This record gives sequence, structure tokens and C-alpha cells, in this order.
Amino acid sequence: MKATVWAGRNSVEVQSVPDPQILNERDAIVKITSTAICGSDLHIYDGYIPTVKHGDILGHEFMGEVVEVGKAVTNLAVGDRVVVPFPIACGACWACEHELYSLCENSNPNAGIAEKLMGHSPAGLFGYSHMLGGFAGGQAEYARVPFADVGPLKIDDDLTDEQVLFLSDILPTGYMGAEMCDISPGDVVAVWGAGPVGLFAMLSAYLLGASKVIAIDRVPYRLELAEEVGATPVNFAETSVLDELRDMTAGRGPDHCIDAVGLEARNSSTVVDTYDRVKQAARLETERPHALREAAMSCRNGGTISIIGVYGGLMDKFPIGAIMNRSLTLKTGQCHVQRYMRPLLERIRNHEIDPTFLISHRLPLDEAPHGYEMFKHKRDNCTKVVLKP
Repeated sequence: MKATVWAGRNSVEVQSVPDPQILNERDAIVKITSTAICGSDLHIYDGYIPTVKHGDILGHEFMGEVVEVGKAVTNLAVGDRVVVPFPIACGACWACEHELYSLCENSNPNAGIAEKLMGHSPAGLFGYSHMLGGFAGGQAEYARVPFADVGPLKIDDDLTDEQVLFLSDILPTGYMGAEMCDISPGDVVAVWGAGPVGLFAMLSAYLLGASKVIAIDRVPYRLELAEEVGATPVNFAETSVLDELRDMTAGRGPDHCIDAVGLEARNSSTVVDTYDRVKQAARLETERPHALREAAMSCRNGGTISIIGVYGGLMDKFPIGAIMNRSLTLKTGQCHVQRYMRPLLERIRNHEIDPTFLISHRLPLDEAPHGYEMFKHKRDNCTKVVLKP
């Protein structure tokens, strides 16, 4: 089969690789009908995620048709259409029983590697390094899905792939980012990053009762999309974010701040941005935490900071003093996608959410390298690339 594989920093290739096979009685094989390039895939593309190897199959947002099932999978049948969540979860451990699916205790066969960096291991993830399981991803013609009796969500034929594909990751992730804020009616929410996850976080904040959402980015077409979902845009390349947020909130600051950027944040107009870029290039820190620092300094006293942008290791100059002294609450996590798929599917069915507005480009799988380049460099107003194997 054909698959998108990592070929070194800033390089992916579409290569012929062996077809996946059933390895466990709880596996399924899915023929991919739609997959997507995620913002967190760019962290791998840029070489910032450790334990990624040449030839690893990328991608964790995918859906398709079940073509084979292990004998223990009784909830799915050959021919079913399914969306596959990016965390792999067993459904039976303590974490899964508490709906903390991205922390599954049984799905990462390489837990020892993750424990050395993080203390404890999270769940295995599709297409996201050997530290997180070494599982082949879904930017391919076929994928093996472990614990298929727990993860995949069956989809009726009346909904298109594009309406439901983002249930695999970015829609639940954005929603969880807003949910972690415990929004009350009338609250003001600021979101750093107007990419796909940030836009879904903005939309979700309104669904959960926010009175005002502020979008912080520097790319005009992304800020225009934020305006289309009702957010007030702030271009950090043109103004002081802290000053703008104080002015918009009568000096108090937003009630909740959502970091939807992650480890490659930047603001080239600041000295600390240069500091971060040098330290990251020298591997003296793994993160560029500009957005998170700014969120911590902007949030009102007693407010909430929700982190859904991906971080991988260690950061410098983090304002823990502001968080402690000002009673800020910090909430974060890889999304527990399985918890949110069915409720969000119902919101799609009820026309409360139309995820398709994000899609700017549809490409055949063979053009994945072009899709990565376009998405990374924000060419041709690229917001989301859907690949068709």
C-alpha cells in the first residue's frame, strides 16, 4: 500500500509499505477513505518530537471502511464506516474507566521510554513517535486499529466523510479545551492560535456559554476565519496582546485563556522569541512557550488556563510565580477523544456544528508532501488539508 512516511526534518514521502495485518484478536483493519494533516503533525515534520524514525507512517486523523476484524471484535463488521480516535485505549484500565482515554495504561507498548521523559506514560497514539507506541498512522491506504472494540465510532451513510472526519481529533480537542475552562454565562475567553484546533475551541466556547471570544494570531486569513465564528481578532504582530486584552476587559483580563498553539509558538517582535529559538535550536529546551507565557500573564486573577496545544518536553522562563500568586488554574491534556465523539456527532447531526468550514484543500494521498509544505508555510490560505487515499 501507499503511505506518508517521515523522511527526515522538513521532509515526508509517499512510499510503498507493507499492508497492515491483524496482530491481535481485538484489532481491525480499516481501508482509509479520508485522512488529514494536523497541526501537531507539523511538530514531527519540523523534527521536534523525539523517537520518530525514518519510514514511520504519519497521521492520526482518519476514517474509513472496516475490511477485516479480529475474532474478539463483535461491535464492528466488515463494511462499517468508522471514525478512528487518535488515542488508543483498552477500555478496561483505571484511566479508561474514568474516561481518561488518552492516559490508557495498556495501549503503549513502549511505556518505559515515555516514563523516562514524563514520569508516567500516556496512551499510545497513532503515527506519533515510538515513545508513544510506534503505531503506524492513518495517512495511508489502510491502517491497523488496535482495541477496535473500544475506539472507532460507527457512522451512518447519511453523513459525509468531511462532516465527521474531525471527530478523530481536532473537534473534540477544541471542545475539551473550552470545556476545561468551566465557562459560565457572560465569561470572556481568549484563544491563542486561530488554526483548526483554536477555531474549534472558539466555536465550542460560544456553545458552552461564553459572551465574548478573542482570537490571537498573526495570519490575516486565519483571523478572518475567527471573525466568521464570532471571535474578536487580535493580531499580535501589530499590537501588544496584554494591552489589548486589558482594554477589552476593563483592565481585568479574560476569564479563561486557551493555548491552542503549543511548542512552536513565536513572536518575532520580542527578545524572548529569539532567546527561545536559539535555545530550541541548540536543544537546550524543547519548547517555544511564548503563547503560554502570554496567556499566564494575561488571564484575570483566579482565572483558568487551558492548554491543548501540544508540548513535548521542557521549557524555560515559565511564569510559575504568576500562576501561584494569582490563583490561576492550569488544565491540560491530550484529548480524551472517545468521551466526546458521540455527543459531538449529535451536535453535527443537529446542525449546531458544521466542521467542513475548516477545509481549504483536498488532495490525493500522493500529494501529501505538497500538503505539508503548504500547511506549514500557510500558503494559498491553507487552513486544513484533507487527503484522499
